[in-house]
Amino acid sequence: MKTYKKTTPSKLLANFDAELMNLLTNDLKLFMARNPFLMSKKQAMVQSTLSVA
Repeated sequence: MKTYKKTTPSKLLANFDAELMNLLTNDLKLFMARNPFLMSKKQAMVQSTLSVA
C-alpha cells in the first residue's frame, strides 16, 4: 500500500514561485522578440545618458 506524503506549504509556494517566474520570463522573451524597437529605444536612452556624463 502506498503512502502519500503531503508537501509542506513552503515547498508548494517555492514551486509556484519558480513556475510563475518561468512563465513570466518566457512571456517577456516572446514580447521582446516581437517588439525589437523597445530594446533599441532602451539602448539609445542608455547611450544618451552615458554621453551626457
